Amino acid sequence: MARVVELTSYPVKGCAGVALTEALMTRAGLAHDRSFMVVGENGVFRSQRRDPRLAVVRPAITADGGQLTLHAPGVDPVRIDVDRASARVGVELFGTAYEGIDQGPAAADWLSGVLGAPSRLVCVPPEHGRLTDGLTPGTSGYADSSPVHILSVSSLQALNRRIAQTGSGPLPMTRFRPNIVVDGWDEPHTEDRARRVTVGSAELGYAKLAIRCAVTLVDQSSGAKAGPEPLRTLAGYRRAAEGGVAFGSKFSVVRTGELALGDDLVVGEWDG
Repeated sequence: MARVVELTSYPVKGCAGVALTEALMTRAGLAHDRSFMVVGENGVFRSQRRDPRLAVVRPAITADGGQLTLHAPGVDPVRIDVDRASARVGVELFGTAYEGIDQGPAAADWLSGVLGAPSRLVCVPPEHGRLTDGLTPGTSGYADSSPVHILSVSSLQALNRRIAQTGSGPLPMTRFRPNIVVDGWDEPHTEDRARRVTVGSAELGYAKLAIRCAVTLVDQSSGAKAGPEPLRTLAGYRRAAEGGVAFGSKFSVVRTGELALGDDLVVGEWDG
């Protein structure tokens, strides 16, 4: 039996996560997950792929989502009252046009200073109707694709054993930015075979493998790129048929509900 040992929401896409003890699972994933996004002057999203210092921006959001505070080392935090009513602006995520609501000059000035490049903060508008693909379609805010990323402790342990054979040190789970970390599966990558799971009162449906990118090369504590791992090692045994390397799995929300640390993750349907 697998159980939840880590639960993390990422209110601002690309920024640090917020560790949770309990959470509401909405149709778009954990409450507030990727409901904000940092964009450049052209409206294109900023990512750790090019802006690794996003990792040191630590958001804190109130339970009702009405107030967001951003923290970063060496600067005073900025606190904003979340605007969900102003005019929509065009934003772009992986070449697809969406809309956002700009959160004003205070957040923009603060982020521009921390990142060293002109930046704005936008939030998902209430009418956001994005559809995500995969075996189980769903919706999400500004996540890369499907809203819930599940990764198992055994998968990371297996990867770190391989990395150790190259002479490099182990990587922490934070490199992969999962929403739900589960322990209790002896076999690595068991999450890849789960098709329907319940956790707490929520139900999730498998969408696709999580294809990894250069974000995994960023040390999440320092916001600096830190070498070739894990992509170098993953390329040796986790190449995906659709291209790239896979590690962890993405899920859509079939039924909303509540979940917490220590909850069992029960697989109701397996692949095949």
